[in-house]
Amino acid sequence: MRIFHSEREKHRYYNSLSEEQKYDAFSEILFESESVVFLGGAGVSTESGIPDFRSKNGLYKKKDRRFARYKPEYLLSSECLRKKPELFFDYYRKNLDARTVEPNAAHRKLAEMEASGRLRGVITQNIDGLHQKAGSKNVQEIHGTIWKNHCVSCGAEYDVNFIFDNPDPVPRCPVCGKTVRPDVTLYGEFLPQPAYTNAINLIGRADCLIVGGTSLEVGSAAQLVHMFHGSHLVIINKGRTKMEGAADLVFHDSIGKVLERI
Repeated sequence: MRIFHSEREKHRYYNSLSEEQKYDAFSEILFESESVVFLGGAGVSTESGIPDFRSKNGLYKKKDRRFARYKPEYLLSSECLRKKPELFFDYYRKNLDARTVEPNAAHRKLAEMEASGRLRGVITQNIDGLHQKAGSKNVQEIHGTIWKNHCVSCGAEYDVNFIFDNPDPVPRCPVCGKTVRPDVTLYGEFLPQPAYTNAINLIGRADCLIVGGTSLEVGSAAQLVHMFHGSHLVIINKGRTKMEGAADLVFHDSIGKVLERI
């Protein structure tokens, strides 16, 4: 185990490493860590063909004349669901259906790491369910999931197909006739509990946090990273990411490509 006498000494050492040496150091960190947690964003799923939100090819840059009058944040907001439900479900069905999407190398590697005991859990901002599809068990979905739906009135629960395959412009509950909505955290809503509480607990016990596929622009993810006080922070993202100055190792590459080398 490598001993450092200060944070400054530790960062100086890791910053001095070549790209190849960084992979060896990453493997060493994982071997020495007792509680590793992964925090991921939209970039984890882009290699499965799901667009992220804000990049030049992201969902928010997508051109569709039917929705051109509205900002994407409004189309995926609680206000839109409440005031213009037909518009909300039209946009939701056309853009967030991930039922046929398959996990990529990053999802599979994380599931493998958890199964082997090297990873305690995954915290994800994604709503596509690909981590579970790959085999991960301890997944905290802090922005909810498309795979579950519920009635806004009686609380009856429905599966993923109920909304996406429903012929009605606004899906209605067969029990009480009210709107059935996805268990997705919309703009203007609080994060789901207990998922966020579980995420905080995972972060609190972690001695190594791997952050992947997120620029940390979204407050919920950034707040979790600020709560991390363990030994090692590793960031993997193709683009620049906030808080890189606090990380021991930074990889500007594909998440699956980096993880498969350790």
